[in-house]
Amino acid sequence: MRSLGRLDRVDARLLLALIASPRATVLALAEQVGLSRNTVQARLAKLEERGVLAAFERSLHPEVLGYGLTAYVTVRVDQHRLAEVADGLAAVPEVIEVLGVSGGDADLLVRVAARDADDLYRVAGRVLATPGVERTSTALAMRTLVPHRVTPLLRRAAADGDDGAGG
Repeated sequence: MRSLGRLDRVDARLLLALIASPRATVLALAEQVGLSRNTVQARLAKLEERGVLAAFERSLHPEVLGYGLTAYVTVRVDQHRLAEVADGLAAVPEVIEVLGVSGGDADLLVRVAARDADDLYRVAGRVLATPGVERTSTALAMRTLVPHRVTPLLRRAAADGDDGAGG
């Protein structure tokens, strides 16, 4: 896993402003956080360069594309074929995310999207048929109780983090 580095308080405030107004201009963000336009532009460029800002597609919901079901497939793999499994799963369009996990019977947690129950059966079958996959178990996500979020962490960083003056 690559290191994204730590955010300072100023970057955290800038990201909070960006979350509040995703379409804001650099000038509007600068005014909101009390920095010059050039400073904001440079900081945004560095955040992008470091990979801190997630891809835009992260904010798209599969439902708008007709994929109303979300499921999590736990996967046990032949460890010697982990790279092959990852490549195979990346080739399945309905695979939204794959995480390596520890502490249980599974090696991977695979988030998938499906149109309906029959489609989920097909997608789960594709995951199981991936070379190097030994066993799977599928759980349907019934509802989202706490959506993906980092704003509370950003608020903490904006309040507690350093101000970036030290390097």
